[in-house]
Amino acid sequence: MTLIVPFILGFIVAAIGITPPGLINMTAAKVSLKDGRNEAISFVIGATIMVFFQTLLALLFANFINSHPDVINRLQELGLFIFIALTIYFFWKAKRPKLPKAETKIRSKTNRFFLGMLLSALNLFPIPYYVFVSITLANYGYFYFQEAFIYAFVVGVVAGSFLVFYLYIVFFKKREAKSSFLMNNGNYIIGTITGLVSIITLFKLIKG
Repeated sequence: MTLIVPFILGFIVAAIGITPPGLINMTAAKVSLKDGRNEAISFVIGATIMVFFQTLLALLFANFINSHPDVINRLQELGLFIFIALTIYFFWKAKRPKLPKAETKIRSKTNRFFLGMLLSALNLFPIPYYVFVSITLANYGYFYFQEAFIYAFVVGVVAGSFLVFYLYIVFFKKREAKSSFLMNNGNYIIGTITGLVSIITLFKLIKG
């Protein structure tokens, strides 16, 4: 019965962290509009698999990372360079002439799955996020760094992440007729998001 608490906490924390428009959920929405719901779900499954490992890693090393601020700084520095590269990539891709695709549905689905894993793996911010959240909850007595609590929390995070991603898919899919702006400018939107993340990270590193 006590394992319900970390599960619910993980679910809520994930929903709060992922609900604002971000790289993964906006990409899921774009894939849904462009390639269909099944492709988007394949993308989301790939992304949530990486969320599982990222959250587990964050919880397993929470105490270590918390006691070594330089580790968080290194992660932020690495994340800065990655998101700058992603910003350049998406703006470059948005300006490229759109050519008809010759790939098959099966290949596209496979690519979407691995694209979800790749983008989620490159997004290093969940690691310090869940480190901070887990340590804060532990300090208030709502979370314990025990195996059962850790896995219940991780499962809650995965469930919350998948639900939010799916809601993005459904929301934009139902408004497909009115969502041509997202389809035509999706790369610009995602590039802007990664650019803002890069600026925020840079300011944090300068202030730190």
